[in-house]
Amino acid sequence: MKLFTTILILISVGLIIFNITLLDFNKPFEGNSSAALIGILAAFCAVFILLIFKMSKKIEEKLKN
Repeated sequence: MKLFTTILILISVGLIIFNITLLDFNKPFEGNSSAALIGILAAFCAVFILLIFKMSKKIEEKLKN
């Protein structure tokens, strides 16, 4: 499970980097830039959710021992 969540985090970071390359910094809310911003926000949410999940699993393991 640890490997799976780490791989998902890496994929999300990759999506963030990819979407940053699609941004047009002169017009960030027009055309493909708006879709890139939505993708960046969604990927950040995914990273945060996965980090919370990893922390909860660590806490669960400590409570079992």
